[in-house]
Amino acid sequence: MTDEEAIDIVLKFEGGFTDNPNDHGGPTNFGITAADFGRFLGQATPATADQVKNMTREQARAIYRKCYIEQPKFDQVSDPTLKLILIDSGVLFGTGRATRWLQQALNVTVDGVFGDKSKAALAAITDQARLAREVLGIRFQAIANIVVNDTSQIVLLRGWINRAVALLQDI
Repeated sequence: MTDEEAIDIVLKFEGGFTDNPNDHGGPTNFGITAADFGRFLGQATPATADQVKNMTREQARAIYRKCYIEQPKFDQVSDPTLKLILIDSGVLFGTGRATRWLQQALNVTVDGVFGDKSKAALAAITDQARLAREVLGIRFQAIANIVVNDTSQIVLLRGWINRAVALLQDI
């Protein structure tokens, strides 16, 4: 699976423009928050709701490549299933959190940075499919914790679970 194919899969989950008051990301389009889109546009502030609403699919794809694949170094993950889970987790919950989940599964220092120790630990794993399932399991646990710690997020629970289950069915 190429990075472009992974982006296609994530975009199947991500709808168009939403501005759910319970979503801490605020206005989003294609899963891209106003803050991320503002940075992409070179602004010092988050994008306005209208700017987010008018984001093009190609702009979203460029943001995915830059912010959710290249910057967190997920492009250095060779296993396509694991890479997809990390990219999708990064879009939903932030790339730092996705990296921390990987580090937990690898049993290395959990700092949210995909550095040399994380890369070496990943390279030593012989069963990357199992690792991918383990990262997804950690994601399920984190989802539960998010909802327990902030009950306003329960409105997002069904979508988060359905999306993780859809990924689980594909691996």
